[in-house]
Amino acid sequence: MGRGEVSKWFKGVEMGFAQVHSCAVLGLNAARVTVEVHLANGLPSFTLVGLADTEVRESRERVRSAIQNSGLEFPSNKRITVNLAPADLPKDSGRFDLPIAIGILAASGQLEAQTLDQHVFAGELSLSGELRAVRGALAMGLALQQQGTQSSPVKAWRWVLPPHSAEEAALLPDAWVYRAAHLRDVVQALGGQTPGETSSSVPSDSWARLAHARPAVSQHQTAPDLQDVRGQASAKRALEIAAAGGHSLLMVGPPGSGKSMLAQRLVGLLPQRSQAQALASAAMLSVAGQFDPRLWGQAPIRQPHHSATMVALVGGGVPPRPGEISLAHHGVLFLDELPEFSRQALEALREPLETGRVSLARARHQVVFDAQFQLVTAMNPCPCGYLGSVKPSCRCTPEQLARYQARLSGPLLDRIDMRVSVPALPPEVLLAFSPSEGSAQVQARCQAAHERALARRGVANHALTAAQLQTLPISPEAQAHLQHSAAVQGWSARLVHRSLRLAQTIADLAQAEQIEQLHLLQALHFRAA
Repeated sequence: MGRGEVSKWFKGVEMGFAQVHSCAVLGLNAARVTVEVHLANGLPSFTLVGLADTEVRESRERVRSAIQNSGLEFPSNKRITVNLAPADLPKDSGRFDLPIAIGILAASGQLEAQTLDQHVFAGELSLSGELRAVRGALAMGLALQQQGTQSSPVKAWRWVLPPHSAEEAALLPDAWVYRAAHLRDVVQALGGQTPGETSSSVPSDSWARLAHARPAVSQHQTAPDLQDVRGQASAKRALEIAAAGGHSLLMVGPPGSGKSMLAQRLVGLLPQRSQAQALASAAMLSVAGQFDPRLWGQAPIRQPHHSATMVALVGGGVPPRPGEISLAHHGVLFLDELPEFSRQALEALREPLETGRVSLARARHQVVFDAQFQLVTAMNPCPCGYLGSVKPSCRCTPEQLARYQARLSGPLLDRIDMRVSVPALPPEVLLAFSPSEGSAQVQARCQAAHERALARRGVANHALTAAQLQTLPISPEAQAHLQHSAAVQGWSARLVHRSLRLAQTIADLAQAEQIEQLHLLQALHFRAA
């Protein structure tokens, strides 16, 4: 073969080959995927390799129909080979439909391969060529930005995403995001033009660059107001302390006493979240495909049914997905009818309550999800629900009561900071109009107490370490009372630490410079309620 023939042969190989960048989501991490497309002569075929899951293998038919129905030419007379590199990385979902289609068009000469170098494509294609949203767009962009800050130079990726997914990714600072509604729009916008220019035939609402327009974090969300709750002064006080310090709470009371009503109002009392917390919470919801950009900055509240399994609570599956405790990251997890949950599911909460994260180890996956949630639980005092009530009276036998209370293990109850009784109120209290504080006034006090905690140690009181607890300002009387209570009742180190964290929150609400005996007594009251 002569030199001219070799040059002609290499040119033919180059014209039949293209590389397109995409991204895979593994938990909260993102891995860059290179979609390599090669068109060769031979028997017509369409082969897809690279450890692709069923959804990815099915993309062959979606891509073929989308290209043809978009008025473009599908090289059906070629031997098409698509490789998703790296080959040992599992790929799932339909996010690779768009990069595969772009790679085929570039390899067949319908797109200039040079215009694709700094672009990252992700999107599911319909048979008509329309683009559908994919989960994890915000998590993908956040992970790639964090990877970029650890390496130099940082490549300015330009994301091409479907509607809704593009709005998610645009919440990231310094993100270069394009929203495309149809495969035809992508081809027309990238057909020999600069990334910032679009063809006049492309409607502005079908292809557009989304500027970074992240709204300010606001706690004014559609949460019910605390003013709606009649009576229950002790439970309201416990709710205020829990919101100010991020403490977990168990409410015990008969049916209809207002436990669920109180729990649903906790999100309206939480201190304002930082931009970093709001972004981390939104990224977790994005991985599960449940993030709504209109709810940016609002603390999530998750309320799973008591029939939820352990996997539904802590996460799992193939590939691993976040559970309810991770979806409540920097928010509230409310478990109503706590003893009705399975023992296995409840025991799985013990480690995340301590560490604020859950590690899922599988044969082919190992994923770590953040789970810094605030646990709020509610339960009846007995199976019938009327233990201690006069009308109606309790009908449970001692054996039934013992079995009911044994559903909650001691180690789990040991990790719940506060317990409060929510008694049934008489009709004259429920029907009487007695104005009380609303959520706005209580939230202002919680915000001030939270800021005092941050100024002192940089973290909320529930996250204080053992070393930080030793340096807390505490009066000699409170110190002596704590030591006496721990010795008489045989407390573990965990109980002592949780009592100190709770007392510090009460002191912050009172704007006190140190933990006084009154603050400690109130903390011990809620620990033993």
